[in-house]
Amino acid sequence: MYYYFVLNHPAHYHLFKNTIRELISKGHECEIFIRPKDILKELLDNDVFQYIILPEFKRKNSSILFSSSLGLLLKDYQLAKYILKRKPDLMIGTDWAITNVGRLFNIPSLVFNEDDTNATAENKLFYPLATHLVLPDCCDKGLWGNKRISYAGYHELAYLHPKTFNFNKNLIFKDSNNQKPFIIIRLVALTASHDKGKKGLGIHLLNQIIENYKNQYQILISFEGKPNQQFKEYCYSFDPSLMHHFLAGAHLVIGDSQTMIAEAAVLGTPSIRFNDFVGKLGYLEDLEHKYGLTYGIKTSEPEKLLAKVNELLSSTNIIEEWKRKRQKMLQDKIDVTAFMIWLIENYPASFKTMNENPDYQFNFK
Repeated sequence: MYYYFVLNHPAHYHLFKNTIRELISKGHECEIFIRPKDILKELLDNDVFQYIILPEFKRKNSSILFSSSLGLLLKDYQLAKYILKRKPDLMIGTDWAITNVGRLFNIPSLVFNEDDTNATAENKLFYPLATHLVLPDCCDKGLWGNKRISYAGYHELAYLHPKTFNFNKNLIFKDSNNQKPFIIIRLVALTASHDKGKKGLGIHLLNQIIENYKNQYQILISFEGKPNQQFKEYCYSFDPSLMHHFLAGAHLVIGDSQTMIAEAAVLGTPSIRFNDFVGKLGYLEDLEHKYGLTYGIKTSEPEKLLAKVNELLSSTNIIEEWKRKRQKMLQDKIDVTAFMIWLIENYPASFKTMNENPDYQFNFK
């Protein structure tokens, strides 16, 4: 079979990398198309994957909506040119372009997403064009029922499940004699279309956290985009291939990023998310309220954030407690990569199987 994978974020590469590798080993052909956001290109280069870069519209002074719309049209056009040369059997990914182009050329599209429609309203525009949606069972509950495939898992478990990732503490700080525990702070740019008007960690809060804990912990700040020079002393350039080992080894992760906070949670690392998406995303609500692996705090409650940081860092048995919580979560979830491989290889019969017997997914534990 011949598959197109269309990716537009580093987390989406992690979501599909093991699946793509396994499909190729089984003799399938996989064409990877990317928008080179953040470190996505670097990740593919490090893993020696071949890929095609889709054009990106540079926003400059234009609005987010205008640039996103024009960027989508450019991707549609570029994908269409490749399809005219050779038509794939199935288009897979997280990018809305596969729904538009798939409908135009009568190619089935499998959209993988975990952002609920109440937080990303553009779902309402593009989901109807997708052939099928592959969503965690905690995402968009009750919606899109006639075309969705629900599974017991999260995107992050496609690459951080124990069957696909093993933490190696010897890979972090291997050239350093500093043995102090460390805190990771992740700050994102909040420039996507669904980020408009949203806030995250600000300079004042960041300063307070640093001043409160810099003597006891190493503070490692990861910026999306250009670092703030005011925090130059704490900026840390993570090797992309080791980022998840750092997350697994951290004492606490704080940020306004959805993805990195969820990654920390499924690894069993305490994490706190501080942004305006709190309460709107099912997978993070699941990780927080069902398993207690993470916390979400709204930007209107900065004092609550500081109190939660102090509470977690003051706990004497937090490492063992989070191990137990993680184990409970893993008992309930599936090996997402194994499930995805089966789903894609056997599509569309696999959709019928899941529709008739949703528990079939638990063969992939």
